[in-house]
Amino acid sequence: MNYKGSCHCGRISFEVEGEIKGAMACNCSMCQRKGSLLWFVPRTALRLVSPEDAASTYTFNKHVIKHRFCPTCGIHPYGEGTDPKGNAMAAINIRCLEGIALEDVPVQHFDGRAV
Repeated sequence: MNYKGSCHCGRISFEVEGEIKGAMACNCSMCQRKGSLLWFVPRTALRLVSPEDAASTYTFNKHVIKHRFCPTCGIHPYGEGTDPKGNAMAAINIRCLEGIALEDVPVQHFDGRAV
């Protein structure tokens, strides 16, 4: 399935291909504050519609995840990094996708504070 997503103001827009079987809620210092529900996909499944430089980047802790956010409205629609095998991945905030019934998506809780 192809999903469309964006930040609140629309400066960042994207499409992502895949099947949402679940999402992750993390309690690390960043995710808990953002309230993101993350769906992990290969980076190739994420296609930016807006220019890449429309998003700003924030990194913290080990500086391995690029938390991408809109400098205008502040929304964090996705992040980029690699999985343990070195594959490029994207973490999509499903709250930024159009037409998603959040109550229908199973959510797994991850203890990011323990990592």
